[in-house]
Amino acid sequence: MAKTPLEKELDRLQDELIDLGVMVERSITDAINILGRGRIEEAKRLIAADSEINRRRYQIEWDSLVLIARQQPMAKDLRSLAAILEIAGELERIADYSKGIAKIVIQLDSKPLLKPLIDIPRMAALASDMLHRALLAFVDRDVETARSIPEEDQLIDDLYAQVYRELITYVLADPKNIEGASHLMWVAHNMERAADRVVNICERVIFTVTGELIEFDDQPPLLAAHSAKEPNPQEK
Repeated sequence: MAKTPLEKELDRLQDELIDLGVMVERSITDAINILGRGRIEEAKRLIAADSEINRRRYQIEWDSLVLIARQQPMAKDLRSLAAILEIAGELERIADYSKGIAKIVIQLDSKPLLKPLIDIPRMAALASDMLHRALLAFVDRDVETARSIPEEDQLIDDLYAQVYRELITYVLADPKNIEGASHLMWVAHNMERAADRVVNICERVIFTVTGELIEFDDQPPLLAAHSAKEPNPQEK
C-alpha cells in the first residue's frame, strides 16, 4: 500500500532526526578526544560546527510544526511528531555539552590536565552508546529497549561520583589544584547531563508508542545538591 503524504513526511523527518543524532553522537567522542590531546584548533572547529547542529534542529522543528498545521495528524502520528520535536531539542542540548568541553580546551590553552583521563572517557563512551541505542529504539518503536537504557544511567552517575571524589582529593592535597579540578569536574558534569538527556529521549520513545507518560528518576543522590547549586557555565 502506498504511503500517504503524511507518512512520507514523517519518514523524512525521522531520517533528518537520525542524521542529527549521528552528528551529536560524533561530537561527544570528538570533544573528549580533543580534550585529551589539548587540540585548540580542533576545539574551535567543533564549536563552529555546533551552528550546523543548531540549524538542523530548528529546521526539523519548523518542518514538524508546518506538517502539524497542514495535515492535522491525530493519535500516534501526532505523538510521533511531538517526539521528533522533543528529541531534536534534546540532541541540540547534548551537542551544547560537547561544545562546552571544547570551550574548556580553549580555556586550558594547552596547559596539561590535572590528571590523566580515565573515568571521563568511559562516561563519554557510555553516553554515546546510550544515545545510539535510544535513537534506534525510536526508529524501531522499541519500548523494551527504551525502558532498559535509563537503568544504565546509574553507571554514569557512579563514574561521575568517582571523578568528583578523586578531584576533591587533589584539591585537598593542594588548593592550587582547584582550577584544574574545576575544569575536569565540568567535563564530567557535561557527560552526566548528556546521559540524562538520553533518558529524556527514552521517555519520549515510550510515550510515542504507548501514550504513557513516564519519568525516570535519573538524579544521582550523592551529587544532587552539587548539581542544583552550581549551574554549568558552559551550558546555554
